Amino acid sequence: MHFSANIKHLRKRRKRTQEDVAFALGMKRSTLNNYENGQTIPNASVLLAVSDYYWIAIDTLLRVDLSGLSEYQLSELERGNDVYIRGSSLRVLATTVSSNNEENIELVNEKARAGYATGYADPEYIRELPVFQLPFLSGNRKYRTFQISGDSMLPLPDGSWVTGEFIADWHGIISGRPYIVLTLNDGVVFKIADNLIRSEGTLRLYSLNPFYEPYDLQVGEIREVWRFINFISTELPDTENGDEATRRMMAELRNELKLIRHKLDKQG
Repeated sequence: MHFSANIKHLRKRRKRTQEDVAFALGMKRSTLNNYENGQTIPNASVLLAVSDYYWIAIDTLLRVDLSGLSEYQLSELERGNDVYIRGSSLRVLATTVSSNNEENIELVNEKARAGYATGYADPEYIRELPVFQLPFLSGNRKYRTFQISGDSMLPLPDGSWVTGEFIADWHGIISGRPYIVLTLNDGVVFKIADNLIRSEGTLRLYSLNPFYEPYDLQVGEIREVWRFINFISTELPDTENGDEATRRMMAELRNELKLIRHKLDKQG
């Protein structure tokens, strides 16, 4: 049982004294000290009070060694994304951390993408991926980088690397913005998304290249969603690709997406 070590870890992480926490929980400092040192076993009312105070489920406080979690994982717990609170609907993300307990950015190259479709939730598979760090990104978020292929997202060149931020709550997907989506049948795709989850239970996915038709993706076919953050490429995007008709079609698509976003903003 990890309760004693966990409540001490959480208190120190929040830079609070035993007096602060004991007062908030309605107990003596010496009583909290005994709980933190494992000298006293908490009863049900104490467990409930501590769970409410830190907004972490009792099962998590008892069963999970929180000191072994990364800052991102702890932040997710504190935001309410706790498997014991939310149940099986929680999207558990396999991840890796550096020697300093900082979240790595795993690289999924074009060759690895086929395996990622089945190994995305396997810690052993994720552990084998190359990793790197981008110091200008938040330490409280989880990022992963994917290599894209093909011409559906021109002007981003074929072979570019796109970095995304993990999205646990798909209702927060913002229409008209780019996302990396792991799908059941098509693997990893990089598209502009129109969020129709509440109304139709789908994401409508658009390519920047107008030769590719939009299509709807049912929620049941989605495995992961990553919000586009940046891209890395050895080539400059070719904004003059194709003939005038192609450029006009691309402009029309962008205008269409702007209208969708404007309509959704008006609807609140």
